[in-house]
Amino acid sequence: MSKPRKVNQSLDQHPKLFGLPTDQIIPWAIIAGVSYYLFKVLLQLSWVWVFAVGGWGISTWWILTGSKAWKFLSKFQGTPNWIRACIRYQGIRHK
Repeated sequence: MSKPRKVNQSLDQHPKLFGLPTDQIIPWAIIAGVSYYLFKVLLQLSWVWVFAVGGWGISTWWILTGSKAWKFLSKFQGTPNWIRACIRYQGIRHK
């Protein structure tokens, strides 16, 4: 009877920074910056609105992308148009 192999626990894990997934930090910063600019700078509303809209945007982004961001983001990438063709080979001719 064979012994079970020890498996590296860090395989299939994503890096985290202070418990937050690192692939989410840049989109969150963009969402927070846009909400600040729209609601505080342009509309001159209170910080409550900035935090509310920023939190809503960040939580929506996290729910949509989460740990499997490719499932949501791959919808925006076009699929290649494959064409099958038969072309006769023509060698390079020197003059």
